[in-house]
Amino acid sequence: MINLAPIALFAYNRPKHLLETLSALENNELASECVLYIYCDGPKINASKEQLEKIHEVRVIAKAEKRFNNVVVIEREINIGLAANIITGVTEIVNKSGKIIVLEDDLVTSVYFLQYMNDALNYYEEHQEVACIHGYIYPIKTPVPESFFLKGADCWGWATWKRAWNLFEPNGEKLLDTIILNNLENEFDFNNSYPYVQMLKDQIAGLNESWAIRWYASAFINNKLVLYPGESLVQNIGHDGSGTHCDINTSFKVLVKNTPLITRSQVEVSREGFKAFEDYFKTLNIPVKESISRKVKNFLRELFYNKLP
Repeated sequence: MINLAPIALFAYNRPKHLLETLSALENNELASECVLYIYCDGPKINASKEQLEKIHEVRVIAKAEKRFNNVVVIEREINIGLAANIITGVTEIVNKSGKIIVLEDDLVTSVYFLQYMNDALNYYEEHQEVACIHGYIYPIKTPVPESFFLKGADCWGWATWKRAWNLFEPNGEKLLDTIILNNLENEFDFNNSYPYVQMLKDQIAGLNESWAIRWYASAFINNKLVLYPGESLVQNIGHDGSGTHCDINTSFKVLVKNTPLITRSQVEVSREGFKAFEDYFKTLNIPVKESISRKVKNFLRELFYNKLP
């Protein structure tokens, strides 16, 4: 019998999105056998009455959830922000269970998402080079393998083990210093096609609190790999202006695969996958070495900053 990983779902103030996320997850074949942790962030000091009502509604939904083997709801008394909520929650669970599947309240999953994640977690558990399993892939046009590896880690519907999460470095400045010292900026930015280095610099400068850029950098500098599916098993429904840092004018759509594709991929960086990402990033026309405009910053937040607190 497959050893199932616990699921952590992070929520805040979007009850409708949470309902969609839970409904999709519940339709997964393994849902009734899984333990689900729902981390509900608390209200901000200046929260409006409307915001307080939404936060309360989210907690009511979380506590009413009965469709999994067990549901544990963690309610933050105050707002600690998405980054702290995720970092703390993931650390708690991997320290107890050794592995984890992570979702946020705006991610709708394929019915095979949990099977894919658990199969990959179990198969690659002893492969020390692998740090992360990812369920989402950009709407790339270039053909890629059914599943493939790239260097680093990712953040939209993902899974990891304690051994990999132990590498997470919260200090962005240390990460950036290592990247620069080893002349890794070009590779980190996918051949200067995407401004990940700038995003890390923004985190250091306090312009964002992204945990995701630090997770990517932590795995990257340790030469760890992330497994991607050839087609997305996750769809983001948060691009409607409802997220803490969502830009309503920025969105993209992906197909949710109807069948699982778990292949025993060679544990090394895929040239086809790297080229596909690079080609896609180039179509976005985002400046890498120039100062980033407000419009582009909003776009970056949506793609990778992941609803900053």
